Amino acid sequence: MLDVIYTYLESPIGPLLLAGDGVRLAKVGFPNGKGRVATDDDWRRDDGQFVEARAQLNAYFAGELRTFDLALMPSGTPFQLAVWQALKAIPFGVTISYGELASRLGRPSASRAVGAANGANPIPIIVPCHRVIGASGALTGFGGGIDTKRWLLAHETGRHTGEMQGSLF
Repeated sequence: MLDVIYTYLESPIGPLLLAGDGVRLAKVGFPNGKGRVATDDDWRRDDGQFVEARAQLNAYFAGELRTFDLALMPSGTPFQLAVWQALKAIPFGVTISYGELASRLGRPSASRAVGAANGANPIPIIVPCHRVIGASGALTGFGGGIDTKRWLLAHETGRHTGEMQGSLF
């Protein structure tokens, strides 16, 4: 990415890094875990950017928004882009398995590849990779950690109790 602009959004799950060209989001980073995104020296912080992304994320966390409508600029392979597009079709508060997502893509035997693409999603929450779970119903890997995934799913089903608790943030 050239000319990367970033800011942070305080959220109930900790400070989220928003990065891209100032309008279009290329990355959402968690404060911890494998989904943590570190800024590069040539990135420029501008807290006046990503106005619409911040507004929609705040509305999501307030329980007022179920579907995001933002300009995105994810970078990935054609397969990854197809998986990420399919993630956006999973309704708010609904979970599906990796196998079901693979079937929706017309690749029923590709659940592991779908899982890898899901794990590489650079724009979590907005592209809702947290809505994909194991075939047994188990919460499996998530860039922000399993506690964050559990919180997001509880938030979407009305079972959350406010900000995340614990020593993660």
